Amino acid sequence: MVVVTGQGKASATPDDAMSSSDAEDDFQEPATPTATQAGQALPLLPQQFPEVVPLNVGGMLFTTRLSTLRRYEDTMLAAMFSGRHYIPTDAEGRYFIDRDGTYFGDILNFLRSGDLPPRERVRSVYKEAQYYSIGPLLDNLEDIQPLKGEKVRQAFLGLMPYYKDHLERIIEIAKLRATQRKARFAKLKVCVFKEEMPITPYECPHFNSLRFERSDSDAKLFEHHCEVDVSFGPWEAVADVYDLLHCIVTDLSARGIAVDHQCIGVCDKHLINHYYCKRPIYEFKITWW
Repeated sequence: MVVVTGQGKASATPDDAMSSSDAEDDFQEPATPTATQAGQALPLLPQQFPEVVPLNVGGMLFTTRLSTLRRYEDTMLAAMFSGRHYIPTDAEGRYFIDRDGTYFGDILNFLRSGDLPPRERVRSVYKEAQYYSIGPLLDNLEDIQPLKGEKVRQAFLGLMPYYKDHLERIIEIAKLRATQRKARFAKLKVCVFKEEMPITPYECPHFNSLRFERSDSDAKLFEHHCEVDVSFGPWEAVADVYDLLHCIVTDLSARGIAVDHQCIGVCDKHLINHYYCKRPIYEFKITWW
């Protein structure tokens, strides 16, 4: 009788033999997913939607046809309800969109019948149309007020590449001065001028055009910086100084900043001969609370 001792069995190398437990591991059936894993897994089949879709948009309830949500193919809503993506539902079974639903009714009205929102809601609906990538609605909104006028205004402001930087400088200076003085408001001087060279009633120009008929050497004689905090200009457009002032106040107010301004005089810097700067200087008052 041949007896195999425990010592001889232990001497076998891993390459020579495989334990029964190792063999079982290699041939184990796939483990059944746990409840947690199943909850995290994405649906394997396309999601099916009813023809009448109940919606919960940020807590606001809507009901519409599936065809309405799919009206335009290249939109987020059409993609969401195409069946290719999983959309969660709330406790009542409504499909949930995690977005403020205040203007979603305007979105649906356009998808249903092409209706546009009233003027006071145009900007807000435009923002929602951008989120949902509804190109036709964006095009329609851009062609009505106030967005149509805003496009014209931005074309004018595009003539001044540092416009936004100057706005930030106004805010920072006013904030710093108010903080240092522990004051409710701060004042600063702002120069707004349209013409690069002086063209004022105080001059007696020798040329029909001061801008184009002066030599480069003469032009340098008129280069200077007014003693102000911020300076806007020059630019070449029909829009004048008062138009730019309106833009500045409008954009500051849109950021919740209370601003008043008034003209306090002109820059009296002497340039050459009988020429003085005469650029208008405005005092801006920023009130913080």
